[in-house]
Amino acid sequence: MWHTIKDTVLNPIWYIDMGGLYLLVFIIFAETGLFAGFFLPGDSLLVVAGMLSDKLSESFFNVHYMLIPLMFAIAGILGNMVGYWFGKKSGPYLYSRKDTFFFKKKHLLTAKKFYEKNGAFTVVAARFLPIIRTFVPIVAGVVKMDYKKYTLYNIVGSFLWVFSMFLIGKFARDFVMKTTGVDIIEHIELIVVSIVLVTTLPVILKFLLGGRKKDYNEDEEEVPTL
Repeated sequence: MWHTIKDTVLNPIWYIDMGGLYLLVFIIFAETGLFAGFFLPGDSLLVVAGMLSDKLSESFFNVHYMLIPLMFAIAGILGNMVGYWFGKKSGPYLYSRKDTFFFKKKHLLTAKKFYEKNGAFTVVAARFLPIIRTFVPIVAGVVKMDYKKYTLYNIVGSFLWVFSMFLIGKFARDFVMKTTGVDIIEHIELIVVSIVLVTTLPVILKFLLGGRKKDYNEDEEEVPTL
């Protein structure tokens, strides 16, 4: 079972072999704009795409490799716009919805205040946090964050995320190959695990520390955090 999974959905090269650049662009769009895209491996895909930039360029009309992250960045921007639109459309329903065990309107109002104060940082920083980057644009739409401000930081965040991940992959492979003669793409499993640990560790720590803080401050108002 593990062997099968390892050779498919957990391996970024599988996506490249299955759909090439077209599938990668769609995945970046889906992970940043669709509910169902939260499980997709955006970070590792970008890093591995950088490592295989020559192959991707050759498969797409031999374009310059720097056009590839540009396409990814645009897909990420459009994905976040779709997420914002979805949140904005569903917002009125949520505001008028009665409180339930799983939904409290006060949390929505607190989120609105949080975005008014920290929205710009949230939109940019969330790009580097798996799972969270899928839901941040939706929440921004729900609380009706200023659209011009959201668009600006959506663009900034997408370019920072995509180009940093892509270029890390591109130059890390070239550097290691020149200095040691080792092609790190042959150790893809280790690379994927390392990326997952680096990108998810802040989220895990945040939840753990946040939960501990709540234990000691149960009477304080709950504020949504990244």
